[in-house]
Amino acid sequence: MDNIKKVAVIGAGTMGAGIAAQVANAGIPVLLLDIVPTDATNRNVIAEGALERLKKADPAAFMSRDAARLVTPGNIEDHLAGLADCDWIVEAVIERLDIKQSLYAKIESARKPGSVVSSNTSTIPLAALVGGLPDSFARDFCITHFFNPPRYMRLLELVGGPATRPEALAAVRSFADHRLGKSVVDAKDRPGFIANRLGVYWLQAAVIEAVEMGLDIEDVDAIVGRPMGIPKTGVFGLLDLVGLDLMPHVNASLAAALPADDPFHSLNRPVPLVERLIADGYTGRKGKGGFYRVNREAGKRKEAIDLVTGTFRPARKADVEAIAAAGRSLNALLDHDSPHGRYAWRVLGRTLAYAAFLLGDAADEVEAIDEAMRLGYNWKQGPFQLIDKLGVDWLIAKLESEGWAVPPALSLAAGRTFHRIEAGKRQVLGLDGAYRDLVRPEGVVLLEDLKLDRQPVMKNGSAALWDIGDGVACFEFTSKMNSIDGEIMDLLGKAIRRVKKDFKALVIYNEGSNFSAGANLGLALFAANIAAWTEIDQMVSAGQQTYRALKYAPFPVVGAPSGMALGGGCEILLHCDAVQAHAETYVGLVEVGVGLVPGWGGCKEMLSRWSNAGTLPKGPMPAVAKVFETVAVATVAKSAAEAKELLFLRPSDGITMNRARLLADAKARALSLVEGYVPPAPPVLTLPGPSGKVALELAIGTLRRQGKATPHDEVVSGALAEVLTGGDTDVTTPLDEEQVLDLERSRFMRLARHPGTLARIETMLMTGKPLRN
Repeated sequence: MDNIKKVAVIGAGTMGAGIAAQVANAGIPVLLLDIVPTDATNRNVIAEGALERLKKADPAAFMSRDAARLVTPGNIEDHLAGLADCDWIVEAVIERLDIKQSLYAKIESARKPGSVVSSNTSTIPLAALVGGLPDSFARDFCITHFFNPPRYMRLLELVGGPATRPEALAAVRSFADHRLGKSVVDAKDRPGFIANRLGVYWLQAAVIEAVEMGLDIEDVDAIVGRPMGIPKTGVFGLLDLVGLDLMPHVNASLAAALPADDPFHSLNRPVPLVERLIADGYTGRKGKGGFYRVNREAGKRKEAIDLVTGTFRPARKADVEAIAAAGRSLNALLDHDSPHGRYAWRVLGRTLAYAAFLLGDAADEVEAIDEAMRLGYNWKQGPFQLIDKLGVDWLIAKLESEGWAVPPALSLAAGRTFHRIEAGKRQVLGLDGAYRDLVRPEGVVLLEDLKLDRQPVMKNGSAALWDIGDGVACFEFTSKMNSIDGEIMDLLGKAIRRVKKDFKALVIYNEGSNFSAGANLGLALFAANIAAWTEIDQMVSAGQQTYRALKYAPFPVVGAPSGMALGGGCEILLHCDAVQAHAETYVGLVEVGVGLVPGWGGCKEMLSRWSNAGTLPKGPMPAVAKVFETVAVATVAKSAAEAKELLFLRPSDGITMNRARLLADAKARALSLVEGYVPPAPPVLTLPGPSGKVALELAIGTLRRQGKATPHDEVVSGALAEVLTGGDTDVTTPLDEEQVLDLERSRFMRLARHPGTLARIETMLMTGKPLRN
């Protein structure tokens, strides 16, 4: 990992620039080079233009403003000598063998001995890439296939050749894992490697079958979405996202490279409708639309292509009786006697059979193929996990009943499963027919693995406490979206007492998609609708008391978030002694979006942090203004690095790039705090009082007159201003923690009764979008 201290990326297109940005996100200097265009007045124009686009990209390519400063743009003609300072050189130029090999000759003349060179190719075999080049180049060469966008897609396929030094592969694997946050999957030097080989087959099968059966694309996306554990974009939404124009090129490339007996050839035929859409500029979201489009002439109406007529029509909600009839049974969906059921089977059945066909060809390990599809295509379960879910024997019988070939890997697993739990260990079936333990990379600890051989220390319907060894306990949210409710608060209070008695430290962590989406709004709205104001007040009070107990517990507490940590989820992190955050953590106090103010100590903690930050002018007002500026517009940090800039995280908090390493890193951080641990001193805040409130209200009024704030925004922001300025206090009278918490609770309760707030909560629950009332 420490052997790579500077990187060069050659090729400043979408992928190359994205790879450079992620290297910079890791804190590593990177040289970004491209060609010099003919007659260019600025010889670095391509790389510099790419860097400017990266800075403006949405979703953001950089995790912080500082990361962008680590990218140095240049060109191949003038700056190739800079490769001599680089430990890893990534080639990401056009997919043409002659251009790549010409570039490799130049790289070989400029690089330092032992530096690693890799290609981001997804189509050209490694053997062809190094053909005719010196042995010294081949020894240091490999393929590193990133997925787009490189910051967010966690999969990296690594391919070595017969001559590649093991040390070169180890250096790239370690750096990609620890510093870039990638799950590295070893793939063979086969066309399309793993994820694209199977993914392209799956997409082609889904499109061909839908077109030939004349189904509605909304129904298809519903079938191939949630029931199969695939993102809700389904197939046609996904193709719109990646670009329809890529389909013919990728298909042609695979068809040319794959042997004649590969099942892909049976699906590789042109789709006239797709060809026409591309010709008409419907290349997906980057063009005029794709299978779906937004018709601005019809009031921004969403429309969908009709696969039979080839014309656009108003998009509609999916209506698939087979999904409703099958319930949660995937087998029942695939067996359903309807066009939709037959479509589901013909797509998934073919895809799972092809996955089994690839075992031993694209990869030798079941887990490699599963991981590639989970992380490369965001499948909830890999293909072999899906096969186990359906039943190996069930799938074999179904394939045979259709007259389809049964791959040898499926026959090998007959009567068994590809995955099993044995003596508390995960095991996978090998090509030799024997099971072996699934071995995680060194240093990776997953709660899902630990749970296999132990029972929770305590548990209820929304949370659990686990012993993760070495005297450290782990508190896990298990509610829907990990939203915080009364059961979580109750168990957290009990867990604090239990950890005090039996453990050294506590980590708050879970392996859901999000750390916590905040408080359970459904329960709050229900209580409000029956006028259970006392219960709501008690809920707010209980949360304040529990979070304070967590903050002042006689042992260190480390929060370990990933994904969204919003509202109450953010507030629990604010009360931890330290946070070890996954790099892709999105933190914010967003209560104003539903017409409320933070009520579990979020205002108090943010005021304390900004008052002591040492970066603002002296006096009580700058910190108040900064917190108001952040909370009043529901600012959400779009990375852990940005969360530090906003002080949702402290400068001393840690960031873990690889999600799979988060628990181990958080546990190590907790143990490092144990010796000599002393709880923090309670904050004392000096707030400006009514004069400060007037200043904030003037700013609110200006925004209201400019049309940038709604009437209820003014109400909510006014309540927030009262909390942040200390209510009726005087600047000469410091406030303690309890007084600020009382302000939070009273203003929260006032807003909870307001019709505008109730309307916001209801709209958020129904649509997932904020109401601008």
